[in-house]
Amino acid sequence: MRAPGRKSGREAAPTVAARLSGHVTLETHADGQIVACFDGFSVGLGTFSASAAERAQGLRAGLPLASFASGRNTDKEIDLLVRRLARHGLVEYRLRAAHNDEDRVVIEPQVADYWPQTPRLDDADVIVLSRFAYMRRRGNEMVLESPRAGALFKICDPKIAAAVASLSTPQQIKRLRRQDGFPGIGLLALMVDCQILFKVGAAGDSGLRSSEGDDSLVLWDFHDLLFHARSTEGRHANPLGGFHPYAGVVPPLPAVRPRWPGKKIDLRKFSAAHSRAISPLARLLRERHSTRSFDDRRPITLAELARFLDDTARVRSRWRSKLDLGGDGPMVAYAPRPYPSAGASYELELYLAVDRCDGLARGFYHYDAGAHALVPIGARAQELEALLAGARSAMGAPATPQILITIAARFGRMAWKYSSLAYALVLKDVGVLFQTFYLTAADIGLGGCAIGIVNIDLFAKMTGIAFHVEGPVGQFAIGRGAESEASS
Repeated sequence: MRAPGRKSGREAAPTVAARLSGHVTLETHADGQIVACFDGFSVGLGTFSASAAERAQGLRAGLPLASFASGRNTDKEIDLLVRRLARHGLVEYRLRAAHNDEDRVVIEPQVADYWPQTPRLDDADVIVLSRFAYMRRRGNEMVLESPRAGALFKICDPKIAAAVASLSTPQQIKRLRRQDGFPGIGLLALMVDCQILFKVGAAGDSGLRSSEGDDSLVLWDFHDLLFHARSTEGRHANPLGGFHPYAGVVPPLPAVRPRWPGKKIDLRKFSAAHSRAISPLARLLRERHSTRSFDDRRPITLAELARFLDDTARVRSRWRSKLDLGGDGPMVAYAPRPYPSAGASYELELYLAVDRCDGLARGFYHYDAGAHALVPIGARAQELEALLAGARSAMGAPATPQILITIAARFGRMAWKYSSLAYALVLKDVGVLFQTFYLTAADIGLGGCAIGIVNIDLFAKMTGIAFHVEGPVGQFAIGRGAESEASS
């Protein structure tokens, strides 16, 4: 990096080294196979020469990325090895101090295939901290991250933390170069690439919200985008699922809340009068259960799927209303469906990953609720497999569901009206739709299961839609249940 106080010329890119994440070890087999081992799992990385296997041991401390570009065969092999490790999220990247081997910054990938890039920053460029970026304590460490970023930055040098904080107001690169002791512009370029910093056209603070990203991003508040990215899979490296992190720390809460003190009013005698003539709705509520095993010998039929979508998600009517904002407000269109939705927004869209359906080809489809039709989407076969496999894993099921419905939200439809309440309302709508799915499946004689984990990055790749524009907020597996399926 540039020496402190240097004021002219192009600054050299920071020395970035790739190293194994702390929980990863490499094993080299006699046939040259290298295997990454972590958390009881192993991933084969391919066959490499003896010299490459020997040099790969340096990944424990870190190997500079620039050293892979020499063109020598061993360097080409190491570059391939590191990129395969990166594909599985098994490497991190360190920037060390010039005078010793201590870390200044450690870059921890949050998405698969992240690779550090340093876009050019010219003297006239103006940069500012993203409104989605934040710095926080993680244990005894300080980390800088953003839900938009492909990586987070562990800040080991307090001077860097202070320098980044100063970028809460726009700063010109030329001015930053003149500041003694300021961390290198190359490091800032890495943060620009990760969308933690972004370039603006002028040093003023007007219009910063609209200048960061596209029109859809303007609609997001900080806490909503953070919650969406961190409570789903695909854009962070945190553990997900029912792994009971607090077992042994605090006892589990009881299934039924302890009684409040006072005289209770027993309702059972009032309910007994209606117990003999149970209504169809009450029957469905009692019959509803999660089905995780499906009968692949008798898959769901296209006719049953059409009825299911008709009863749960088809547009029932259309109307428009002029928005009263005390002036000439815009016309707003509405398209009600069978379930309730906050503000009649109906922002939810259905995407179907079909594994087995009698009368419908295997593939990925969008449900056009207005036309009551399925439209195929040209997703790659391995992406479809990954989506179905993820659902199987999340359910703990023996096989993939016959049909997996991914519920996606057009976030702008809700945020345009409700702003900071938007994401919470989206999730409430998902819950309502889940119950509608369960009751309709029970009525038709099908099995279904709500799934709480969904990969927003995989969905973005399959549809080509940015995760903040239209992204998944829930999944539901449906098909013909196996006869031995137990209720839950």
